[in-house]
Amino acid sequence: MHPVTEFRVVLYKHLIRPLVFRLDAEKAHHLTLGLMGLAVRVPGVFALLCRLWKTPQTAPTTCLGLNFKNGVGVAAGLDKNGAYLRVFEAMGFGFVEVGTVTPRAQAGNPKPRLFRLKASEALLNRMGFNNNGMEALANNLQRYTGSMRIGINMGKNKDTPNEEALNDYLLVFKRLYALGDYFVVNVSSPNTPGLRALQEKEPLSKLLSGLQLANPQRKPLLLKIAPDLSNEQLLDILELAQTCNLAGVVATNTTLSRAHLVEAAEVVEALGAGGISGEPLRARSTEVLEFLHQQSRGTLPLVGVGGISEAHHVREKLQAGAQLVQVYSGLVYQGPTLVRELVKGFS
Repeated sequence: MHPVTEFRVVLYKHLIRPLVFRLDAEKAHHLTLGLMGLAVRVPGVFALLCRLWKTPQTAPTTCLGLNFKNGVGVAAGLDKNGAYLRVFEAMGFGFVEVGTVTPRAQAGNPKPRLFRLKASEALLNRMGFNNNGMEALANNLQRYTGSMRIGINMGKNKDTPNEEALNDYLLVFKRLYALGDYFVVNVSSPNTPGLRALQEKEPLSKLLSGLQLANPQRKPLLLKIAPDLSNEQLLDILELAQTCNLAGVVATNTTLSRAHLVEAAEVVEALGAGGISGEPLRARSTEVLEFLHQQSRGTLPLVGVGGISEAHHVREKLQAGAQLVQVYSGLVYQGPTLVRELVKGFS
């Protein structure tokens, strides 16, 4: 590691992170991104941060029929409302998946709902699709003029019955169609009651087919899946990917499993329900990638998510069949210089 880069990593891990980690996890999230969002609006600061954070080398990647300046992206959930795109561009990300966005704004689940499992380098969340709605996201995307690709992760409002879910997804898809480079159907979050039932073959087929009928330009439409699916369910996903002409699959969302956590079971249980992301998810998400890649014989584009915090984790996902990767928890634990490290995994 370059001495300057090493200094920045040490500065984050031993000075900035301990201070930030004194705060509630969700408050820290909004405070840090909010401050950086204000900073990049100051003349000259964006260029300064680009030099401070951005990886000097590029790793151009082509996937989904799109060209990416590099294959490292921000996973959905980190910037639900598209409010911090300039911040992530300064860090050097090749793309950002905004959302999950729903037609109407919603508050999400009661707080506290985001927790750090520091010994495991993991997060537990039960956010519940909190976001400002599709109109607020549209306004933010219309103002963005940078070079990153934009993916839009779509969900349904909590009070929309599953039988009417297609209407919600169509509202979001049509409203934001001109503003996204690709779109992701999220039916795999564990934090909206009943949502994962939409991963079953019949309702999912109806949902995906309905969206493709509203996709005249054939913009890339992907599906984000849970890591907790069985092989039989994954085979159903592959069948639907073919029959519904999906552009790819994002693997994976957070897990309900409590395996591979360092913290004592009673400590985790006391935090309550929610999905786990970060290091404990890494092996399973890679297994799912590998299964999908092998069973599709490499014909289905895959986006790898789960436990990525080092360059060799990127290589692991790529070897398993991913063409792009996304991070969330890794950024929380490793800091803004992470992109510089992860891009090396593509070389």
